[in-house]
Amino acid sequence: MKNKDIDGGKEFDWGRTSQNYAKYRDIYPEEFYKRIIARGLCVEGQMVLDLGTGTGVLPRNMYKYGAKWTGVDISPEQIEMAKLLAREGGMDINFATCAAEDIDFAEGSFDVVTACQCFWYFDQNKLIPKLHKMLKPDGRLLILYMAWLPYEDDIAGESERLVLKYSPQWTGKGETIHPIEVSDCAYEYFEKVHSEEYTLNVPFTRESWNGRIKACRGIGASLTDDEIALWEAEHTALLNAIAPEKFEVKHYAAMLELKRR
Repeated sequence: MKNKDIDGGKEFDWGRTSQNYAKYRDIYPEEFYKRIIARGLCVEGQMVLDLGTGTGVLPRNMYKYGAKWTGVDISPEQIEMAKLLAREGGMDINFATCAAEDIDFAEGSFDVVTACQCFWYFDQNKLIPKLHKMLKPDGRLLILYMAWLPYEDDIAGESERLVLKYSPQWTGKGETIHPIEVSDCAYEYFEKVHSEEYTLNVPFTRESWNGRIKACRGIGASLTDDEIALWEAEHTALLNAIAPEKFEVKHYAAMLELKRR
């Protein structure tokens, strides 16, 4: 993938990170999911489409709440990993390789469409009308996000500085707590019914935090193998110097719930 507004147009491929993504990016605390359930979303009796599903983190972790899930992602490697993990967990989830903009489900197919950590990658002008069509009357579009806070957490801040050493144009830097924003066209088809932001302390070990950073767009999805090896040697030494074996990293999470007009 390549987008002039992301990382200065540097190409990235989430398929290159599938192994690390599956192992180290399934990190959302239970509170993250419970806040979705509290909105009456992604529960039993509902059909849910998860856009940019990656390794199926959202469908797999919310499967126990009873919704029937379909997950799509542009990366075939991510989808293969999602299928493997769902199969190992005995979960009946439909996964398919497809760009979000190319989805083609029947009118009124879904009660909820979710997009976690991915909505800004999509051509919203093309996608939003399709989602409006595929959602049932009163259907919901739920956009989700979670990020570390580099200015409020020392370990996150130091790790981020090292990402920027290797990927100076990485646009994932400098997160602060803020509401999720969508393009103006979204409000032609949807109205906002709820938004919230809240902080979370997410537990890690040195290994799992290194893996989580390695699986980010600025490292594993875009650098060469040699660059990744150099970064990892530096990051491992950094963590050995500044972090205990187990620690928490301060994050914030956000959700935006939109209702079909």
